[in-house]
Amino acid sequence: MNRFRRHTVAALACAALLPFAASHAQAPAWPAKPVTFVNNFPPGGPSDLLARSVAAVLQAGLKQPFVVENKAGASGNIGAAQVAKATPDGHTVLVGIDTTFTINPHLYPTMPFKPGDLKPVVIMASSGLLLGVNPGTGIKSFGDLLSQGRSKGLNFSSAGNGSPGHLAAATLGNSTPVKALHVPYRGNTPAVTAILSGEVDGGILATPGMLPHVQSGRITALAVTSARRSQLAPQLPTVAELGFKALESEVLYLVMVPAATPDAVVQALATGITDALQRPDVKERMKGLDLFFEGQTGAAAAQRLADLNTRYGQIVRATGMKAD
Repeated sequence: MNRFRRHTVAALACAALLPFAASHAQAPAWPAKPVTFVNNFPPGGPSDLLARSVAAVLQAGLKQPFVVENKAGASGNIGAAQVAKATPDGHTVLVGIDTTFTINPHLYPTMPFKPGDLKPVVIMASSGLLLGVNPGTGIKSFGDLLSQGRSKGLNFSSAGNGSPGHLAAATLGNSTPVKALHVPYRGNTPAVTAILSGEVDGGILATPGMLPHVQSGRITALAVTSARRSQLAPQLPTVAELGFKALESEVLYLVMVPAATPDAVVQALATGITDALQRPDVKERMKGLDLFFEGQTGAAAAQRLADLNTRYGQIVRATGMKAD
């Protein structure tokens, strides 16, 4: 090879490497400092427990602290607004559920952040809800629920205005003869406690919080709202199996970041979280929370949320759901 050709080959090789070098020069180092997972619901709920499981895996693998901070209030709006206003560098991340983005915009006259302020990283998982009642009601089946709810009405607790249980109760009252009165509480635990005490007739709530009381006989389980049967209570029918597909609903557990967060950081975060969800210990935790792995990212995740936003908007308008 003559000297001219050697120089030409070397120049071409350097040119070929330039885009790669430039992309790495532009990609910010992440994580460069501790990462805060803002969970916009109270401690102890499924989204909080999932956030802590994923944070522990990422902290061990990425050698930076991953801290879960609970910022509850206004059906998730307060925590979401905090993340929307954070520096878009991947160090302040929202870990919550879809209702903040799919129900709240239709329920609240004003929102503390704009729809475009946050973008999805990954939809981690989904779960249905369990429809259960206090045994003192005398209700032992979904048919009994319809009969009694038609004749005298029933009140249902939820984890708060705009929560999945609120939507489910409103849908029940709109698509069946049941006269359903919604009674909001501050979180899933007090909503379950209200069923146990007889303060309310029943609730459509997260399965893990209901199931121990179903097993002890203190709550009568009637059905689940997911498309698939519960992993924890596979003997329970789905609402679709009972002929009420309109009641079918699932909660999506998702991760969001400020919209201006660089794509390279979003991809790194999505990959890390998806890998964490595949670990045997995390999968076991998810099963214990009755969560099904999802894994949608980017445009697919955004489209799924947009579709739910449209569907839930129609339900809110049809049922007259209110924030207060």
